Amino acid sequence: MIYLIGVLIGFFLLYLFFIAPGTVPNHSDSLLWESHYAHRGLHEKNKAVPENSILAFTKAVEAGYGMELDVNLTADGKVVVFHDDSLLRVCGVDKLITQCLSTELSDYRIENTEQTIPLLKDVLQLVAGQVPLIIELKNTKDWPQLCVKTAKLLDDYAGVYCIESFHPGIVGWFYKNRPEVIRGQLSAGYRSLGGTPLWQRLLIASVVTNVVARPHFIAYKHEDAHYRLSLRLFRQLGGELVGWTVRDNDDRVRCMDFFDVIIFEFFRP
Repeated sequence: MIYLIGVLIGFFLLYLFFIAPGTVPNHSDSLLWESHYAHRGLHEKNKAVPENSILAFTKAVEAGYGMELDVNLTADGKVVVFHDDSLLRVCGVDKLITQCLSTELSDYRIENTEQTIPLLKDVLQLVAGQVPLIIELKNTKDWPQLCVKTAKLLDDYAGVYCIESFHPGIVGWFYKNRPEVIRGQLSAGYRSLGGTPLWQRLLIASVVTNVVARPHFIAYKHEDAHYRLSLRLFRQLGGELVGWTVRDNDDRVRCMDFFDVIIFEFFRP
């Protein structure tokens, strides 16, 4: 019996080692955890202000909210702010964003507005440190190059920001190459992580991939998060919790009580 108890304690300690957060750099700005974040900018449900657009980011800055945005690479290696792999849903064009040249971006209108797909450098110039940023790096085919180019742009940015990704390799790249940058692991319950093999979904959902990336925060799908012991343990070990994406018809009070900050849309917390 004592042997069994010892084995169980050993497994529990090993689990804590796997899920433990990274040590937060001394220079880390507390502003990251004092603001809620407008999902893809302060866009509107009626799409008059479209997601990931200069207009949505301008409105977030004017309202004083942090913002979350997504980055990928164009065919000519520019870091572009765009969520989907394809332009079809947002721009009505059946083409991958990675197949587009940066010079083409002005040809595509977002949600039939006058807004076009922005480059990250233009968004950084617009924000200019006025509000904090969460920058999600997409799991693109050439993700190591996306890491390199995004990091180079952020090296010259004086504002407060952090990065996140569903891909532990991307989070791990920043752990190794930019350890001073606050980094987060995106995750959700394994049933919510479609498009990947089951074993990968189980690893990401259980946050044991923290062992290779040592994130400072976990951004978890709020509907899947509230009863997860792993998240409560992660917080007890010093990590921060971010909830995504909290919408106008969700239990906002419960989410803001559970998470340190939330990523929101279609309402103003």
